Amino acid sequence: MRSKHLNLNKIIDLDKWQKLQDSVSLVTKMAMITVDYKGVPVSKHSFCNRFCETVRKDPNLSSYCQKCDSRGGLEAVRVNKPYIYLCHYNIVDIAIPIIVDDKYIGAIMAGQIRLNNKEDEDSLEHILTIPHKSFVNDNMDKLNNLYSNIPSLSYEEVKNTAEMLFQLCNYIVEESLDKSLILELYEKEVLHKNSSDNSLDLSSYKVSNIKNIKDELSNAITSSHINDLSYEKDIVHNSILKPAIEYIYSHKNENVSLKKASDLCHISSSYFSRIFSKEVGQNYSTYISKLKIEWAKQLLISTDITVSEISDNLGFNESGYFIKIFKKYESITPSLYRKYHKNLS
Repeated sequence: MRSKHLNLNKIIDLDKWQKLQDSVSLVTKMAMITVDYKGVPVSKHSFCNRFCETVRKDPNLSSYCQKCDSRGGLEAVRVNKPYIYLCHYNIVDIAIPIIVDDKYIGAIMAGQIRLNNKEDEDSLEHILTIPHKSFVNDNMDKLNNLYSNIPSLSYEEVKNTAEMLFQLCNYIVEESLDKSLILELYEKEVLHKNSSDNSLDLSSYKVSNIKNIKDELSNAITSSHINDLSYEKDIVHNSILKPAIEYIYSHKNENVSLKKASDLCHISSSYFSRIFSKEVGQNYSTYISKLKIEWAKQLLISTDITVSEISDNLGFNESGYFIKIFKKYESITPSLYRKYHKNLS
């Protein structure tokens, strides 16, 4: 079960998130910052405009900005969608909630723009009422030049951007969270099989989702230890066969059948088998077996993954069959192969 309060900084890579936020901010012409569920920033401000930057540095005015941010975020949580509003300087801001499993875990605060059509402002709420408006207006006179340089967008552009950010950030966070949890599952259930006290409660997840993400993770871990030499792929020059070859190399954890390979190439199994043998000089099943054994040899030398796990990670149905095939081509068991090469190093 996911924890009551999820920390954004533990779910996503904040350095990569910052780069993404900077890029989106540049394209949309909106300033952006990401905050956690407490309102504490977890990213740096992306392209804060000069007017807002100056106002936020003023000790007398910055408190109003903070109140706007706080109320905007709370309103976004209440309506469970992006909330577009006007600050005390008639500048448009957006609070975009980040929601996972119906839980609020943070928000993207975006905006610092003006609307092209002033009439559109009538549909937006002034989120903060200031008792002594003259104080704000006095400062406005000093900042007119900066205010005139604030980017302007249409109301439709603002709404579309808000929805895009809502979908984008929630998708990224969901994906990151799922992979983080499956990584934890992988570590606890595969690397520490004897430890049952800390097993995860995954009752809230669909089995298919867990399997898909675990397969993806397993394939990524396996591939990270295998060097794919270009000539291995380039042995196949026939463009008809390329889709199958690319799939095999990018899905090392699968046992890609002849039928699936031929389907990927949109040809019959018999035709695929015929042109494959002619192109490679050996039948499909032999090619796959030899390729898997080459990958297994790299894993045996470069990792401490057990023989059984290597068998699983390379798509063999059971470790006994993997050992049999390995011995067929190398005349030695995987364990002895590893021991021999470890002694050499």
